[in-house]
Amino acid sequence: MPPVPFFLNLAFILTTALTLGLLLWAAPRNRPLLAGLLLWLLVQAALAGRGFYVVSNTLPPRFALVIGPPLLALAGLLTTTRGRRFLEALQPGRLTLLHAVRIPVELVLFGLYHYQAVPRLMTFEGRNWDILLGLTAPVVYYLGFRRRWLGRVGLLIWNGVGLGLLGNIVRLGLLSAPGPFQQFAFEQPNVALQYFPYVWLPAFVVPVVLLAHLAALWQLLKPALREIAPDFTASISRN
Repeated sequence: MPPVPFFLNLAFILTTALTLGLLLWAAPRNRPLLAGLLLWLLVQAALAGRGFYVVSNTLPPRFALVIGPPLLALAGLLTTTRGRRFLEALQPGRLTLLHAVRIPVELVLFGLYHYQAVPRLMTFEGRNWDILLGLTAPVVYYLGFRRRWLGRVGLLIWNGVGLGLLGNIVRLGLLSAPGPFQQFAFEQPNVALQYFPYVWLPAFVVPVVLLAHLAALWQLLKPALREIAPDFTASISRN
């Protein structure tokens, strides 16, 4: 990776710590959750620090070890009774404020672009507009949870848009990274995410943001599903 100033590394470490703190703030007290997340962060830091993810010509790609376990964990939350109870226990207002971490994430990506560590298309000057969710998160929190003006439909729309923007940057990040699936940015590929601390973006920050959207959507949609298909909803709750 091209040389990157220390302040960018520190900024992203602090952004990851902020993401962890906001998630724990929104979740019920759970020491095993904290221990598991810290262990996951340390494992990814150790692998990236040893250059494990720099090797990008393997099949399956080594980077699958970054994104695979979080996706499996999210699938487990959605498909198990205990997991859905966890989603329902998360505080939706605090989950909304969690999306403010997308502001420092996008600023760090912009800095990395200027040091040729990520392509322009991954920044708000390119095809990544994810910063809009971060900027609107405090407004949506105030209107939706403090003043109760926004309503369920407004929150659904905002979370749906946020999910789409998140999917966009994930797609751009994966397809601009060196490896057999690269399709974009060959002149300045996405190499930063192979290294510490930026490996924490796909390994932790993005999954937490995705979790915040999924939990919010589940909480918002479950009452409507109960009205439309009570038997189906009841069977989900039992299983």
